[in-house]
Amino acid sequence: MIQAAKNGGLLLLLTAVLAPALAVAQEAAAPPTLSAGDTAWMLTSTALVLFMTIPGLSLFYAGMVRAKNVLSVMMQCFAITALITVLWALYGYSLAFDATGMTKEAINLYTFIGGFGKAFLGGVGRDSLTATIP
Repeated sequence: MIQAAKNGGLLLLLTAVLAPALAVAQEAAAPPTLSAGDTAWMLTSTALVLFMTIPGLSLFYAGMVRAKNVLSVMMQCFAITALITVLWALYGYSLAFDATGMTKEAINLYTFIGGFGKAFLGGVGRDSLTATIP
């Protein structure tokens, strides 16, 4: 029993050592292209989240005020959502995804907050595609 376990362990070790030698070189992967299905799903899911969030947030805050102020609170929630959407496209994307000032050697402000290299969605196009999702 012990001898069989030792032989099994030796066989497993030998397989783990020799398995990488069987790997063959592969050709470079083709550059990613946009997928119509992925793009449609991203647009659909974004719309569904907005359709869920705006009324839910509006009704939540409308429940905290008098009945005469409900419409005002709902319009404020909608206006804030529209404002944040525009601010994200102008500045937020750049602060989240710009890596121009990041270095591996030092921890600085750019390690946590990106710069304004992609402000107003500058430099964002088909060439910045990393996968099939835009």
